[in-house]
Amino acid sequence: MIDHTADFGIHVFGSDSKTLFSNAVVAMFDLLTNINSLKGREYIDLEISGEDWADLMVNWLRETLFLWNGREMLVKTASIQSLTQQTLSAKVTVDPYDPERHAIKTEIKAVTYHQIQVYRNPAGWEAKIIFDV
Repeated sequence: MIDHTADFGIHVFGSDSKTLFSNAVVAMFDLLTNINSLKGREYIDLEISGEDWADLMVNWLRETLFLWNGREMLVKTASIQSLTQQTLSAKVTVDPYDPERHAIKTEIKAVTYHQIQVYRNPAGWEAKIIFDV
């Protein structure tokens, strides 16, 4: 976890860009709830676009965060079907929120562009993302 004033963030890694984007959504939802308590009972297909890697990452995380904030669905896994610098197609597994089974650890209000970083390095891919909590 990255400390940042009233917000906080995550530092995510992946061997390739698909793994990075998948790991980012899992990391975000693991902040929200105990992701191990999720069963991944339903599938949702998502199509996301962005102007570059950073914009695509923010839009991807915002769309999946909307599944929680707007539809009360918790994401367990994300399988990236196709990915370019401007488009992402994914299938996410979700559980409908059940207060008897799912404890919410941290409410995330929004994914921000503040200090967003998505880049390739010699070991693979990295991203740093700040959330408004």
